Amino acid sequence: MQQEYDKYTAEDHEVWSLLYKEQMTHLPTIVTQAYLNGTKAVRFEPDRVPRFSVINEELAKLTGWQVYVVPGLIDNKPFFQHLANKEFPVTTWLRKMEQLKYIEEPDMFHDVFGHVPLLSEPFFCNFLNELSIITLQHIDNPSVVELMARLYWYTVEFGMIQEDNTLKIYGAGIISSPGESKFCVTDEATHVPYDVQAIFDVPYIKDRFQAQYFVIDSYKQLTDSLPLIKDKISWYVANEVFVALSP
Repeated sequence: MQQEYDKYTAEDHEVWSLLYKEQMTHLPTIVTQAYLNGTKAVRFEPDRVPRFSVINEELAKLTGWQVYVVPGLIDNKPFFQHLANKEFPVTTWLRKMEQLKYIEEPDMFHDVFGHVPLLSEPFFCNFLNELSIITLQHIDNPSVVELMARLYWYTVEFGMIQEDNTLKIYGAGIISSPGESKFCVTDEATHVPYDVQAIFDVPYIKDRFQAQYFVIDSYKQLTDSLPLIKDKISWYVANEVFVALSP
């Protein structure tokens, strides 16, 4: 599949523009600097849908990653295979004007606006790549896949970082959400230090704001945690521990 750019309508570009500008009114003060640097690196424009060819050209220079077009949500195995190959699966379809506030299935705004800028950060990319390789080694073990899905959820999708003595957002699920991006930095939200075992012990939440946000000190901390992740997964496998799937 490819991005058929000429088929995007005026409404598509307007939807992108409205969503982009709404998020960028408040994100610059609460999002990680790596994300802001990434939006410039991949040459996002506020008034038009991004061209994947441009994104891939820039990412190739920075980290070697690429965006890879998929029709929508895909199964675990092909999803992690793409990540292991440094290909981030993205959709090409964009929500309609009447879906600006809520959409059930992730669209291109989530996939591209939320995820792509961080693909310019080397330590984050290494973590994402290695996480996927570990998962593929156990792809037929539902318990291990569930544990790795939780780790992905609480880092790549809903992770936060302590940056310049301030809590900042780096998870794409927060970045692309008008409501949660504002909530997660308030005193109402619960913030806890990044802890692999603690994440393994918490099912992820899809239908409401997260009950807690795991906070890293740096992107290097994610990469440095990979040996521990491997050891813990080996323990779960050796002891045949069953993990209940997230709802």
